[in-house]
Amino acid sequence: MDQLLPDDHRARIVWQFVETLDLAPLYERIRAVEGEAGRDAVDARLLMALWLLATIEGVGSARQLDRLCERDLAYMWICGEVGVNYHLMSDFRTGHGEFLDELLTDTIATLIHQEVITLETVAQDGMRVRASAGSGSFRRRKTLEECREEAARQVQVLKEERQNDAANDQSNKRQEAAQKRAAEERLERVEEALKNLKELEQQKEKKEKGSAEKARCSMTDPEARNMKMGDGGFRPAYNVQFVTDGDTRMIVSVDVINNGSDGGQMSPMQEDVVNRYDKTPENYLVDGGFVTIDDITKVEQAKSQVFAPMTYAERIEKHGGDPYARRAKDTDEMAAFRERMRGDEAKALYKQRPSIAEFSNAECRNRGLHQFRVRGLEKVKTVALWYAITFNFMRMQPLGLV
Repeated sequence: MDQLLPDDHRARIVWQFVETLDLAPLYERIRAVEGEAGRDAVDARLLMALWLLATIEGVGSARQLDRLCERDLAYMWICGEVGVNYHLMSDFRTGHGEFLDELLTDTIATLIHQEVITLETVAQDGMRVRASAGSGSFRRRKTLEECREEAARQVQVLKEERQNDAANDQSNKRQEAAQKRAAEERLERVEEALKNLKELEQQKEKKEKGSAEKARCSMTDPEARNMKMGDGGFRPAYNVQFVTDGDTRMIVSVDVINNGSDGGQMSPMQEDVVNRYDKTPENYLVDGGFVTIDDITKVEQAKSQVFAPMTYAERIEKHGGDPYARRAKDTDEMAAFRERMRGDEAKALYKQRPSIAEFSNAECRNRGLHQFRVRGLEKVKTVALWYAITFNFMRMQPLGLV
């Protein structure tokens, strides 16, 4: 099999990269313990390499990856006759979010130490990605409460049936256990939906008094929210935030939120970059969706200069106004930002934003980041980290770093 795989095949490069990574936190979870029964675990390097190669090739399904490991030469070469299954690979992909976050930080920090990355100029952009939930799964409080009562009743019925019918054969017991587990999972999802609905009701009440009863939450993925997508339609989605370095075009920070608006997201991400790398970006590029007085004030106070377009500039100029003039509610930082964006130098620097921020978004889209196959903010962020780490790995190759 090794002779069949070309020497310059992508799978070999992925494996060489994975061998350079410190996977000690992953090995700690599967290390042998004296005096306890068990079986040999699948090597973390193998699973890491499989998912990196799969993400590069736009494979986002554990079941599809499982099939590739049985018939595709590159994936079979990585496995090396070690047996894997979709359940194992699915759990590995979503079960190590903290490790992946640290891996992203360590990789970028090393490149900063080597003076490959300077963080002099960074750009942030948001990308709405379809959630694993249907638009028809959203329900109001009354319906959710009815569903909770029905689900709780079903769990109790199945529990009583299992206790009363102890003489069932093994196959029936497994079937009943599966039914009970499905009913319990449904009950958990409904309860989680009611918990999230309370937050949505409070948000709607703040925007419009008396509108809390209109709030709806998904029974499939309670943390997903209906967002306006690129085609103008509304669908359940998450908002993926990437901060990208201007020189290398590598992603340096990742977050996922369930708010469709980018407003208010600039300051938390800028602070995250500073905390991760103990380095403050000099220039911070964002589009108009991030421009709020509070955010710009905080980022400017943190010693990063913001470069963004003026909101409604053309409309203001059309009516004879000056979009760069200080306004009544402006802070000193906001006024300084407006005055800065008046100059040609600032406008020229801002023109770099699409080639920095939207480049990483487009590459991740091209590798399959159109819809999440997992549910919940924690798992969704973990998948977003896989895409960021894979994107950075692909960027390292033309830079001569791998």
